Amino acid sequence: MNCQQAKPLIDAYADGELDAARILELEKHIVDCPACALAWRNAQILKKSLKQDSLFFTAPTELRRTIKAELRSQVETKPRWSSWNWNWLTTATTSVATACLALLLTVTLTRPSAEQRLTQEIVSSNIRSLMADHMLDVVSTDQHTVKPWFNGKLDFSPPVKDLAAQEFPLIGGRLDYIGGRSVATLVFHRNKHVINLFIWPANGKDTKPTVSVSIQGYNVIHWSEAEMTFWAVSDLNEKELMEFVQYFRGISP
Repeated sequence: MNCQQAKPLIDAYADGELDAARILELEKHIVDCPACALAWRNAQILKKSLKQDSLFFTAPTELRRTIKAELRSQVETKPRWSSWNWNWLTTATTSVATACLALLLTVTLTRPSAEQRLTQEIVSSNIRSLMADHMLDVVSTDQHTVKPWFNGKLDFSPPVKDLAAQEFPLIGGRLDYIGGRSVATLVFHRNKHVINLFIWPANGKDTKPTVSVSIQGYNVIHWSEAEMTFWAVSDLNEKELMEFVQYFRGISP
């Protein structure tokens, strides 16, 4: 089994959907392949992360009030059986439709968006790199050492910059696995803080830096330019992280 055959099976393996023969083949391949082993670890961590309370959102108060009022009105309404007519059927149908619509709205509003899921996955990868011995695959403060290291390991060439003059020194890089694909991660320091910058090819047009909601104490800023997508993650305060982003983009804050 090669990587091309193994990668589509990793998610199914994490969900327990493979037969015994496939499991044996895949496990043998994962032992010998660092890239697929990393993808397998990420799938496990993502599965655990999706069960966290931070991925679920409370329905708006107004929606809750509307649903409760509708249910209360149906309980309080007494059917009239004095004469046979079809009004009761119309009322019942309307009530069922209203309840279904309310349920649909509740599910839709509380389901995490694609961007929220991606943000959680990136923050989880950031935390994992700090906890495990996998912060750096290549250790160097020289951009001309770090950039060539990615050659042959990715299907794109990530931009690499050393911002030591701006007090955000480059300390190295590594491979990571985000959103179902291999990505480049550059690692920078700011005093005792670590900044992980995830990079992969963009699918759309350029976008300005956007600050995501802080998750588990980490600030996240993402943007797209020059056909690349960038996600910066750190426990650094939002102001300094935005300064880093602007310096990396070649803009003086």
